[in-house]
Amino acid sequence: MSDKKLQIKKYTLRGEDNHKTFSIRIEKDLLSKIEDISRQTGRSRNELINVLLEFAVDNCEIID
Repeated sequence: MSDKKLQIKKYTLRGEDNHKTFSIRIEKDLLSKIEDISRQTGRSRNELINVLLEFAVDNCEIID
């Protein structure tokens, strides 16, 4: 008989998967641009915003 065991990850509630949900306000023109890019790339708006934010944070330079 095998010693291998089936491992099943517990279901995690929303927000416990290293993601947080929050609201932001953005200008209509910016939303329109994001939605255009979303349609062109086939990515969801949420996924695209995460990609854009991660790029911005990684490439941010704070100056005096």
